[in-house]
Amino acid sequence: MGFWNDQRVIVTGGAGFLGSFVVDGLRARGCTQITVPRSRECDLRDRSAIARLFANTRPTLVIHLAATVGGIGANRAHPGRFFYENAIMGIELIEQARQFQLPKLVVAGTICAYPKFTPVPFREEALWNGYPEETNAPYGIAKKALLVQCQAYRQEFGLNAIYLLPVNLYGPRDNFEPQSSHVIPAIIRKCVEARARDDAFIECWGTGKATREFLYVADCAEGILLAAEHYNNPDPVNLGSGSEISIKNLTELIARLTRFTGEIRWDPTKPDGQPRRCLDTQKAQKEFGFRASTPFETGLCETIAWHEQNRGGSTA
Repeated sequence: MGFWNDQRVIVTGGAGFLGSFVVDGLRARGCTQITVPRSRECDLRDRSAIARLFANTRPTLVIHLAATVGGIGANRAHPGRFFYENAIMGIELIEQARQFQLPKLVVAGTICAYPKFTPVPFREEALWNGYPEETNAPYGIAKKALLVQCQAYRQEFGLNAIYLLPVNLYGPRDNFEPQSSHVIPAIIRKCVEARARDDAFIECWGTGKATREFLYVADCAEGILLAAEHYNNPDPVNLGSGSEISIKNLTELIARLTRFTGEIRWDPTKPDGQPRRCLDTQKAQKEFGFRASTPFETGLCETIAWHEQNRGGSTA
């Protein structure tokens, strides 16, 4: 814990879903000098704004979590915005970290950077073996470019930048807005609202055959902080739970936990996204001792309870 005593930490995206748990984890570790820049005060697309942020706070560590994100629908609707904003925020931040001679930088990438047909389980070495799944390729490639920048800056300038690849996250404080949410909050909201209206069915995108891996958000925050403490190498590292579930089985599980008893209908005209996602998580355990600890059903129950409490409904 002594690592954090005198650290001055910037957490970009620190008011967001994952970032808020990282900030909680920092405080639990005794870190008292934490800066969370808000977009209305510090536009991370603007290099001068980042330069001012660094000059005013004099950070010893930056954890870059800020991103423009969404589910399949949002990625299809805004590929240009998702590419530009994610690329430019990271590029400008890493460049300012170099100029400032920042002691350490932690950059969060994305599972969407992996090739569409990556062999399961996804190993970090496979990251460059093909093009990402088309619906989220602009986002994935923008984030993957930051890995190249981190490695190049380490090689030329000695910047201690590490790069992590979190799998799909879920948990309390997630985004439940229909137009931009990811799969778990989207299904939870559908089931909860359908149950409240006593609907006979819900409709879900795709065939349900695609698989995904999910990591509880507090576990991911712990992985990020462990990496900040102990990992100092250029190679990317997966952060995940190492378990896989089909979207069909996931939907049925959420329906049971939310007490929705109606029919689940699938719309195969909508995309499934990447066929399979499941990570090899051995490197994170070996390099900095991270292993996910929250059972999936427990995490889902906590997520459902948070959503029901925050929408004015009864606790699941």
